[in-house]
Amino acid sequence: MPRDRTSAPRGRGSGFSRIRGEIARSLAGCADMTKVDTLAAYRHCCDRLVGAWPAFTAKREERLAQQRRFGTASEKVAENILEDLFTTVLDWSLADFNNQVSYADIVLTRLGIKHLIIEVKRPGALAWNQHSVDAALAQAHRYADQQRVHSVAVSDGVMLYARDHIPGGHRDRAFVRLDRPEAPLDLWWLSVDGIYRPRDDGDAGLRLLPQAPALQEGAVGQDDRGLVHPKYHLPATCFAYVGSAADVRTWHLPYLLADGQPDLARLPKAIQAILSNYRGAHVSSVPEHAIAEVLVTLGRAAVGAGKLPAFGPSAARAYVQLQEALEQLDRLADVLPA
Repeated sequence: MPRDRTSAPRGRGSGFSRIRGEIARSLAGCADMTKVDTLAAYRHCCDRLVGAWPAFTAKREERLAQQRRFGTASEKVAENILEDLFTTVLDWSLADFNNQVSYADIVLTRLGIKHLIIEVKRPGALAWNQHSVDAALAQAHRYADQQRVHSVAVSDGVMLYARDHIPGGHRDRAFVRLDRPEAPLDLWWLSVDGIYRPRDDGDAGLRLLPQAPALQEGAVGQDDRGLVHPKYHLPATCFAYVGSAADVRTWHLPYLLADGQPDLARLPKAIQAILSNYRGAHVSSVPEHAIAEVLVTLGRAAVGAGKLPAFGPSAARAYVQLQEALEQLDRLADVLPA
């Protein structure tokens, strides 16, 4: 029977042309899709990011206390940080945050469809190590290929990098630091409404984080030596804890006189503020990771004042507690002369 040439052809040519045209129109719209600041969903996401970020960073610091306390933290800590990020800062539901799916550490799904595979490493394992980043990305891509997922990410709880697989390579999706006080708005590209949109602005390239500043916490710079505390009228060197030598609000636990000699009135009070209480109050202004060094500092002053070693019935309770704490922390040798 002859084909009716006036009707729409059913052959491959016409159908293929129609599909090809739809693809072309879709690709043509990709450039517009990157102009996300015009989208209501983008603005709502940014509002959520900014509002939720302070609580997230505070909880992240709590989760990382283990690392500061023992010098290392497990991969599970980073996974918990990412769970907080995606379910409380971003808009993924807890039910869609999946752990250990066919060897993949984390898989984000929506309505049962997998959108992102995340390879997770212990805190700090990736941020400053290119070799580890490359190995983690290789793992993520392998799992994504097995599960037919388009987008992958790697994170150690300090940095988060995501990219899409495209023919012949990859396209960067997001690179953010999770240790910053400001919410990174690029997290939009990993949100429920952003994950399926292609990104082609080139602003999300992978990079290592800069090394931590050489100046240690509490170090006193040359320009800060003239500062004195408005209440105690003492310089930063007279305080057992100094968060920032340039900010007197971060100076806590005065224990030395202005001439550098131990203050026998304030020294035991500083010890009690940490190890028991002073006038019913416990210290909250000194972070846990700094406590050991603060106790060593107070211990050296106690040795200089002749209060350590603390033995016998005449030893003051504060110095006995200090000696016991230093022994428990294996830091007594840093205080007592050999």
